[in-house]
Amino acid sequence: MTSSPRIELHLHLEGAAQPAFIRSLAAEKNVDLSSIFDESGSYAYDGFVDFLRVYEAATSVLQTPEDYARLTTSVLEGLAAQDVIYAETFISPDFCGGGDLAAWREYLAAIQEASAAIEAQGGPILRGIVTPIRHFGPERAKAPAMCAAETAGDWIVGLGMGGDENNGHPRDFTWAFDCAREAGLRLTNHAGEWRGPDSVRESIEDLGVERIGHGVRAIEDPALVEYLAASGIVLEVCPGSNVALGVYPDWASHPIAKLRAAGVKVTVSTDDPPFFHTTLTHEYERLAETFGWGEDDFAALNRVAAEAAFCDSETRSVLLKKLEHADV
Repeated sequence: MTSSPRIELHLHLEGAAQPAFIRSLAAEKNVDLSSIFDESGSYAYDGFVDFLRVYEAATSVLQTPEDYARLTTSVLEGLAAQDVIYAETFISPDFCGGGDLAAWREYLAAIQEASAAIEAQGGPILRGIVTPIRHFGPERAKAPAMCAAETAGDWIVGLGMGGDENNGHPRDFTWAFDCAREAGLRLTNHAGEWRGPDSVRESIEDLGVERIGHGVRAIEDPALVEYLAASGIVLEVCPGSNVALGVYPDWASHPIAKLRAAGVKVTVSTDDPPFFHTTLTHEYERLAETFGWGEDDFAALNRVAAEAAFCDSETRSVLLKKLEHADV
C-alpha cells in the first residue's frame, strides 16, 4: 500500500501512550505499574472494564503539564510515521488537573506548545476534543464541560464523552453538552460500541451530536442506518479496537463495509493503538485484506474525515488540498 496523507478523528491522548513511555515515566516517579503489563511489556487487561482500569492506572503517572507535553510529542511523532497530517485527540480535564480550570489551563498550554512545535516542523496538525468520563457520572461531567467552554477556540474544537457506555444514558449528560454547544464547540459521543443502536439514536436526539464515536452497532437497526446515511452524521470507526475488545469476533464480522455501502459516512481511526496492537497503517492493511478496499477507497475515507473534522475552515482547506495533491 502506498503512503498517502491520512486523517484520524478518534484518538485518546493517554491511550496513545506507548507502554515503554509509561514504564519510563513510572520509573522516574518510583511508581510500581508492573501489574498492568504482560511478560512482553504490552498492556495487559481482560475485557473492556479491565481495560478502563489499566488505562486509568497508566494515566496516573502523567502528573504534570510537562508529562503531557512529552506525551504529546511522542504521540505526534508516532502519527507522523503513519502519514497522518491531521488528528483530533480526546483529552480530559479530569486527568489534566482534576477538573480545576486553572490547572487545566496549565496542562493545555503545555500540550498546545508541544503540538505547535511538531506542526512547525512539518508534522501533523493536532486539535483537542475535551472528554468528560461517562462512568464518573453526570455531575462530575460538568467541570470538564466548563473547562472546555472556557478554553474553546482554534485548538480546543469539540466535546466528546468517553468511558463506560453502560453507565447511565446520554440524556443524563445534557448539561455538559449544552454548555459546550453554547461555547461554540462541536459535539461527538462514544455510542453504539457496547450498547446497541438505541445508544446511537439517543446520543443524536438527546445530545445533538454531529459525529458518533464508534457507532458500529447502528447496523443492527436498518432504519437508523438509513437515517445516518440521510443525515450525514459521521461515524468515527475503530475496527481494530472493536475486534481487540471483542465487540466483533474478527475483521470479517465487522460492519464498517456494510455501513459504508449503505451510504453512512465512516472514517477510520485507532482509538488507543498500543492497547490494541495496532497502527493506522495496520488498520488500512486489514481493511484492504478483508474488504478489498484500495487507494481510491482510502482516499474517499480521508476526504470524509477532512470534511467532518472539527477544525476551522482554513485548516480544512489546507487538509483538502493536501489530499487532492496526493490523488493526482
